[in-house]
Amino acid sequence: MCAEYGVPLDLEEIKPWLREEALLELNPAATLPILFTESEDAVVGIMANIHAVEDFYTPDIVGGLFPTDPLARAEMWRLVEWVLVKLNDEVTRYLVEEKIAKRDIRGATPEPSVLRAAKANLGEHVLYFNWLLASRNWLAGDDLSLADFALAAHVSTLDYMGDVDWSKIPAETRDWYSRIKSRPAFRTLLNDRVVAMPPSRGYADLDF
Repeated sequence: MCAEYGVPLDLEEIKPWLREEALLELNPAATLPILFTESEDAVVGIMANIHAVEDFYTPDIVGGLFPTDPLARAEMWRLVEWVLVKLNDEVTRYLVEEKIAKRDIRGATPEPSVLRAAKANLGEHVLYFNWLLASRNWLAGDDLSLADFALAAHVSTLDYMGDVDWSKIPAETRDWYSRIKSRPAFRTLLNDRVVAMPPSRGYADLDF
């Protein structure tokens, strides 16, 4: 969102699973993101951050990522919730915990059964998203919206870890992700790296 709106960010890497004191002082729930405004006020939590960026930083020269029509906006929020809650709880969270968070726990190794279950769940989600994209220009309707950015962020995370087999992804979803991946704003995300964990082959390529 910030890159799309031209809002500069200074990013700080935090590992919430370590529950460090500095994070708990800002957010006892130990969840991210936390956005500091220009006045150093802390905006805590994903939904609060989304609304803060839209309220504070949407430039006048471009349309925002929230549809103006109430029904279209409701459909956007339905799919944002699907991604941030359902997809995260059934797929992304498990894979991040197994492949990244466990590296900070001595002796911990990924659990194969959890990885298999998460990947099976991903297949079901992809079928649903592709069904939507087969009859829509973007995920929530005719126009690009926050729903597209939410899903693309999760797809990018999964792709980085090598958990997306693009040879098995339907054409509609591949085309959608290619369009998202080509946006200048998305390049900032594709340039991110996890320490000591290189991305999967072709992760940042526009032709994948």
